[in-house]
Amino acid sequence: MARNSDEELEGRWVSFQIRSVYIPDKERLLAELYGDHVLQGRVVGVSDSGDQTGAFLVVEVTRIGQVIVPKRAVRDVL
Repeated sequence: MARNSDEELEGRWVSFQIRSVYIPDKERLLAELYGDHVLQGRVVGVSDSGDQTGAFLVVEVTRIGQVIVPKRAVRDVL
């Protein structure tokens, strides 16, 4: 990429990797871009939240690792 001055960049379209984003936070950005995509994984743990929100699952997802999701968010059990 040619080095452009700040003035030359203003108003121009640019491309960059999501991992380079500082603000908004990456979690919010990914939720906006991919929030409706469905993941599958294997439950490796179950936890009760201790309040009215219900249980949470620890799910191992390929290429991502362990994630925590509310049990009520599960769409299908395979």
